[in-house]
Amino acid sequence: MAETVDGKKDEADYKRLHSFPLIRHTDMSEEMRVEAMELCVTACEKFVTNNESAAKMIKESMDKKFGSSWHVVIGEGFGFEITHEVKNLLYMFFGGGLAVCVWKCS
Repeated sequence: MAETVDGKKDEADYKRLHSFPLIRHTDMSEEMRVEAMELCVTACEKFVTNNESAAKMIKESMDKKFGSSWHVVIGEGFGFEITHEVKNLLYMFFGGGLAVCVWKCS
């Protein structure tokens, strides 16, 4: 029983320490990167338990602001291999183990 409580405490401490966005890879311009990163953080905080709604919010906002054909994947423990337009990819982590991948293809 004590191990379970300590394990949950350690996990909570880990998530608290990593509550900031961590960009793993991007080739976006500075303006687009900042906008996309703030949008991802806002969506993930708003829809904590529903990644599908967060992804939908990010996609619709990016479509309005930067044109259509944006795609978003949010989750824990996924891999990807994508074809994207140059200067239109963001791969970041948020809140510990939650990953967000945003890209545009034509």
